[in-house]
Amino acid sequence: MQSLPLDSLPLLVSHYFWPFMRVLALFSTAPVFNDKAIGNRVKVGLAAIIALLLGQNLPENTIPLISIMGLWVGCQQLLIGAAMGLTIQFLFVAVRYAGELIGLQMGLSFAMFYDPNGGDNMPVVSRILNLLAILLFLLFNGHLVMLDALGESFQMLPVSAAPLNRDAFNAIANTGSLIFHYGIALGLPVITLLLAINLTLGLLNRLTPQLSIFVVGFPLTLSVGILALLLMMHHFAPYFYHLMEVVFTRLSQIMLLFSVS
Repeated sequence: MQSLPLDSLPLLVSHYFWPFMRVLALFSTAPVFNDKAIGNRVKVGLAAIIALLLGQNLPENTIPLISIMGLWVGCQQLLIGAAMGLTIQFLFVAVRYAGELIGLQMGLSFAMFYDPNGGDNMPVVSRILNLLAILLFLLFNGHLVMLDALGESFQMLPVSAAPLNRDAFNAIANTGSLIFHYGIALGLPVITLLLAINLTLGLLNRLTPQLSIFVVGFPLTLSVGILALLLMMHHFAPYFYHLMEVVFTRLSQIMLLFSVS
């Protein structure tokens, strides 16, 4: 029976503890995994299992657990995991932003639902698109791709006390532009159609003042908006898949920037 020397126990614990912190930070910020319906014990347990599996293939490190260097490395692992989760969150924020624009043009901006993930109110159209995005994310194995990117991050950015490159944080901020670029592009057909209807109703109101546009306008924009959403659903899945590819490509670029000194 093999025995484990007590002297090597702190190094063995630290070897698995640093990957555990990165994985736990990812699960706390990444979509699907950060859902409040998933208990904290489940997140910690799943992060511990993944850290044990990843730690077997990682090179040994001699960073002491209780030290100033250990505090520095721990903060680095939390930043790396949170940066990965935040970057993937842009994928769903872009979809929710498109839903807010569409709901505003349809006249449904007042219909708000509580978002259990963000802890804030969300328009009903954004809620519907967000649920569809979550289902497509799981259907396209986005959670598995995210775990694969997590494993590759330890190859590109191993656990060490080397400082992180600040250009990576600028790249994360620049990645936030995807929210407006792809969010507006997703909702632009519906927004354009509803804007044309509003302009037409405005002209009718000027030509025939006796016609009550306010009585006709809301049911018309609502009906046309729902029909436009129905037509948009045919292209929503391939568009979301393309957006996933763009976001995960940006994520790989950010991890490479972190590793550049």
